[in-house]
Amino acid sequence: EEMWQMLGNENTLAYESWPTYDENMLVSETVEMGVQVNGKLRAKIQVAKDADDEAVKAIAFEQENVKAHIDGKNIVKVIVVKNKIVNIVIK
Repeated sequence: EEMWQMLGNENTLAYESWPTYDENMLVSETVEMGVQVNGKLRAKIQVAKDADDEAVKAIAFEQENVKAHIDGKNIVKVIVVKNKIVNIVIK
């Protein structure tokens, strides 16, 4: 008697079907986004997938390395490419 049958299964393992998987479980709930200041990568942030742009900007601006590069500078524009990158343009 093989171990498979000792575990309570009737047929031999050779006749069992392959296990299935749930595609929904393969989808990540968070994404890593780069934060650039004037085109240079200054931080990486973890945010909820498809998060609201304003929420993403708030997290980006909290990063110490981002703060250091924008401190005292004039922010011209903030571009959020959903689930990819935040680009802060300063002068």
